[in-house]
Amino acid sequence: MNICLFLPNWLGDVVMATPAIRAIRHWAGPRARIVGVLRPNLAGVLDGTDWLDETWCYHPRGDDPRWKTPNLVRRLAAEKWDAAVLFPNSWRSALIAWLARIPVRIGYGRHHRGRFLTHALDWEYSREEGWKVPMVQYYLRLAETLGCPPESPRLELQTTPQGEILAARVWQDLGMPTDGRVVAMHVGSAGASVKVWPTEYFEELARLIVFRTDHSVVLLCGPSERKIVRGICRSVRDPRVVSLADQPLHISLLKSCIRRCGVCVSTDSGPRHVAAALGVPVITLLGPTPEELIANPFVRGMNLRVPLACAPCLRRTCRPGHHRCMRDMTPAWVLEQLAPFLVKEAAARAA
Repeated sequence: MNICLFLPNWLGDVVMATPAIRAIRHWAGPRARIVGVLRPNLAGVLDGTDWLDETWCYHPRGDDPRWKTPNLVRRLAAEKWDAAVLFPNSWRSALIAWLARIPVRIGYGRHHRGRFLTHALDWEYSREEGWKVPMVQYYLRLAETLGCPPESPRLELQTTPQGEILAARVWQDLGMPTDGRVVAMHVGSAGASVKVWPTEYFEELARLIVFRTDHSVVLLCGPSERKIVRGICRSVRDPRVVSLADQPLHISLLKSCIRRCGVCVSTDSGPRHVAAALGVPVITLLGPTPEELIANPFVRGMNLRVPLACAPCLRRTCRPGHHRCMRDMTPAWVLEQLAPFLVKEAAARAA
């Protein structure tokens, strides 16, 4: 079989799609050819797994002409496919699969794109009732429509030898503990400013962690967050608070660095899901995101939320304008919830 997977456009969504991708590989078998189409910046997310035979980069707004829509259509049309599974809900992805004449096209029939799909699934959501299924199950329904038997919702990622070598060098250069006494913190949240915890709160939490515990802090970041994490490190002025701002920002390195940490503190963002998939406990700072959206029985950690009548709203901006769902979540309270996990993980390592 030749199967084409149009993978999600965000890091966290790719991670939450791993059970479905794994299910498709198990169902299709080792002789099948499975090609993943995804954004160039996400090309290394699934490195280390054996689910994909090839990865094709695609970015309609990217600078490289090889990533543009016409080139992808031509490339797909030049080969014979048995099926395409569309994880993104975009109208464009359905049109591409249709133009490439892929005989079986499975996806959710949103944005009036059902006419381009052979199997258009219903979307079980309303803003009044909220999400009825977690994202991991949302993606698993696509695999089951293809014919896959039920699969565990366990998230899964693997590191690579190259990533481990780079992470070991970074750890040595930054003088980080190698026994897991490191808290990873991610300060950003791509795509929605309302998900972001105030920078001064991350700064205060980092200061509290190094002053009140025996753990160090490593600040994770993407290209747009380098300036922020550098500012946090300068403000805290403690050698135990470091960042990846001056390191090569590659997903292979990110995965291996997170794997070395004892706990991760993050908003609802990509690194949060990477930590969960690597088995690292995550303290998730939730504002507009419903817990049902990221629910998974295999994820270790805790979801923190301030009880408000307007939350969760699942919006990209705060309509009331107060942003209390994140601003009322104080660093001292977050440390109080985090501390038992630091003790528990330390005891597990000692055992």
